Amino acid sequence: MRAIVYKGPNEVSVETVDDPKIESQTDAVIRITSSGICGSDLHMYEGRTPASGDMRFGHENMGVVEKVGSAVNSIRTGDRVVMPFNIACGSCFNCTRGFTNACLVVNPEGVSGGYGYAGMGPYPGGQAEFLRVPFADFNCLKLPGQPGDDFEDDFLLLSDVFPTGYHGAELAGVGPGDTVAVFGAGPVGLLAAYSSMLRGAAEVYVIDGIAERLAKAEEIGAIAIDFTQGEPCKQIAKIRGSNALVRGALRPGEEKMSGVMCGIDAVGYQARSFENPDKENPVQVIDELVHVVNPTGRIGIVGVYFPEDPGGVDGAAKKGQFTLPLGDIFDKGITIGTGQTPVKRYNAYLRDLIVAGRAKPSFIVSHRLKLDEAPAAYRKFDRRTDGYTKVVLKPEATASA
Repeated sequence: MRAIVYKGPNEVSVETVDDPKIESQTDAVIRITSSGICGSDLHMYEGRTPASGDMRFGHENMGVVEKVGSAVNSIRTGDRVVMPFNIACGSCFNCTRGFTNACLVVNPEGVSGGYGYAGMGPYPGGQAEFLRVPFADFNCLKLPGQPGDDFEDDFLLLSDVFPTGYHGAELAGVGPGDTVAVFGAGPVGLLAAYSSMLRGAAEVYVIDGIAERLAKAEEIGAIAIDFTQGEPCKQIAKIRGSNALVRGALRPGEEKMSGVMCGIDAVGYQARSFENPDKENPVQVIDELVHVVNPTGRIGIVGVYFPEDPGGVDGAAKKGQFTLPLGDIFDKGITIGTGQTPVKRYNAYLRDLIVAGRAKPSFIVSHRLKLDEAPAAYRKFDRRTDGYTKVVLKPEATASA
C-alpha cells in the first residue's frame, strides 16, 4: 500500500510499504477513506519531537472495515468507522474510569498510545491506504451513511480535533452564559470556540495573529482578537467596557470582572511572542490567560506541551520546564485543567450532534487532497498561511478539490 513516511525534519514522502495484517484476534484492518493532517503532526514534521525515520504519520483516521480478528464481535466487515487518535484497551484501570487518553496497556514506552506519533507506541499512522486498529470493538466508532457523503469530513473530525476542542471547553468549565477567550485559531482553537457556543457561551473571543484564521472565527460568530494589534486582555476589556448592556448589568465592584470567566489554550509550547511574533515564547499564552481570566475563573489547556523539545528556546524549554505565574494563579483562585483528550468520552455524543444537524465541524476544512499531494500540503500547512486551515487526505481520491 501507499503511505506517508517521515524522512527527517521538514520532509515526508509517499512510499510503498507492507499492508497491515491482523496481528491479534481483537484487531481490525480499515480501508482508509479520509485521514487528516493535524497541527500536532507539524511538531514531528519540524523535528520538534523525537520522531524516528520511516515513521508513518496519521492519527486522524476513518474508513471502512476490511478485515476483523476472530474475537471482534461488534464491528463487522463493511462497517463505516472512525477511530480516536488515542488507542486504548478499554479494560485497564484508567480506561474503565474514562481516561482512555492514559491507557496503561497499549504503549510499552509509557502511558497512552496513538497512531503514527512519537512516543505513543509501535502503531503506524493512517495517512495511508489501510490501517491496523488494535482492540477494534472498543476503538472503532460505527458511523451511518456511506463513504464520500456529506458527513465524511464531519465524521473524520471525531477522531481528534472536534473532541479535543470540546475537551478544552470541558476543562475550562464552559457553560450557559459564560464568557470565553480561546487562544489559537487553528483547527482545535476554532472547534474549541465552536464547542463553547454549543455549550451555551454568551461571548467567545478568539485570539490569533493570522487574518485568515480570525476571519474563520468570525464566520461562526466569535469575536476576533488580533494579538498583533495590542495585548489581548486589554482589547477584550475595551470591547466589554464599551458595551452599555454589559456595563448596565454590573453592580458596584463587578467592574473588576473586565476579563472572561473561561480561557482555553489551543496553541501550546510553540506560542509566538506578542511583542515579537518572529520569536517563540512557550508560556506566552498561559501568561496572557492568567491576566484575562477573572478571579475564580477556569483555564483549559489542550495545546500540546512536551517533556522534550529539541528546538526549545532555552535549556529549560528543551526539557519541558516552564516558569508559570503561580502566585497570580493562586491569588486569583484560578482552576486549571490540562492533558490529552479522552476522545472516547465524547465522540459518540458529538457524532449524534452531527447526525441531528446540530453540529457541522467541517467548516474548518480548507483542502481535500490526494495522498500524492501530501508532501506539498505539509510544506504549505506548516507555514500556517495560504489558506491551509485543515487538510484532509483522500487515499482513494481520483482528483483534488
